[in-house]
Amino acid sequence: MKFGQAIEAVKKGNKIARKGWNGKCMFVYYVPAASYPPATDIMKEAFGGENVPYRAYLALKTAQNDVATWSPSTSDVLAEDWMVVE
Repeated sequence: MKFGQAIEAVKKGNKIARKGWNGKCMFVYYVPAASYPPATDIMKEAFGGENVPYRAYLALKTAQNDVATWSPSTSDVLAEDWMVVE
């Protein structure tokens, strides 16, 4: 599927990936906006110790079995090999 279709799918709660990512157990998922307790002294000071509001973002479950924030490359945006991961 095209990237635009993949974005619509991920916003509905699906996991998405490029076909070439399959064997690496990688996928992108949507993290909705939420508030979390501050994890660093910098954020404690910036938000007066109150919860920190985070905007919605896309996250990537990586081949190294951890999670990173994700922004698509130009190649990702132009690709037509996106799929929903079950």
